[in-house]
Amino acid sequence: MIDNCTTFIDKLIEQRHNQGMTQKELAIATNLTQSVIARLESKKVIPQLDTLLKITNALGCEIVLVTKNNII
Repeated sequence: MIDNCTTFIDKLIEQRHNQGMTQKELAIATNLTQSVIARLESKKVIPQLDTLLKITNALGCEIVLVTKNNII
């Protein structure tokens, strides 16, 4: 899996933990199955954009596009 994708998934897991949510609770909030959340968090699949949007929305986050020149 691409390093940037792995880092992104790690941030989603961290955010879920910070909110005290289980995979099952996140699955319910996103209308996905718990197994989809588990596969994503285990980094066994590269997630689809619509899946990422559902998850970030349920976690109260958003995906932001930043140019490489702005990365610190």
